[in-house]
Amino acid sequence: MKKIVGQIPNFITSLNLLSGSLAVIFAIDGHLIWAGVFICFAAVFDFMDGLAARLLHAYSEVGKQLDSLADVVSFGLAPGAILFTLFEFSLFDKNLPVYEISGQWYEWLILFSAFLIPVFGAIRLARFNSSFSEEPFFRGLPIPANALLWASLGLILQFPGNEKLFQLVFNTKNLLFLGVFTSGMMVINLPMFSLKIKSLSVKENWYRYIFLLLSGAMIIIFKAYGLALSIFLYIILNVVFYLTKVDF
Repeated sequence: MKKIVGQIPNFITSLNLLSGSLAVIFAIDGHLIWAGVFICFAAVFDFMDGLAARLLHAYSEVGKQLDSLADVVSFGLAPGAILFTLFEFSLFDKNLPVYEISGQWYEWLILFSAFLIPVFGAIRLARFNSSFSEEPFFRGLPIPANALLWASLGLILQFPGNEKLFQLVFNTKNLLFLGVFTSGMMVINLPMFSLKIKSLSVKENWYRYIFLLLSGAMIIIFKAYGLALSIFLYIILNVVFYLTKVDF
């Protein structure tokens, strides 16, 4: 029974991997709303496996490595596939099988830049796994946060809403900049606060509460756009805290 209980976190991690795999398939097939939905499912399972491991005291090296491998797919390859399809829509106005794409060399370069996301995401995870630091914060943008940004863009594409903002976001140049920027943010050495709350103390968690309240308001007001804006808010707050030397 103890062995079975000990495998519960790994089972939940496998659901993360399954959700990420489905997100990849849907993204490549042009169904970005479902790709975004399954990335969100993967994020929930990613949270739950860590919670289950803590509650059941079921830590293992296999679980740690499985978690990272699942994250590379769910939060690296899946958002990369979403960006690849977004590039297809912005360059060719439709989702095409790869063998039917007849683009110029620079268009292929733009398309394949989407896979900076899984490459830089894998580098970030490798750094995290090989680090023995017990810092109470992250270094660089967490890979699930980056994935949720791209998941939200997949959802926005299906529910455009504000036409001017829609055209601004889904411009090829802006997508390229955003892909390179968020990839770089994952491997930058910038301290970024964790959302893991160990107590309800306002003194210890004031910056987390500010972020959560502002993010909730943006999601309510801007809906799918609000999720993307909340990730930018997270980045901006961390830059401000770093410049003002706020301790986490």
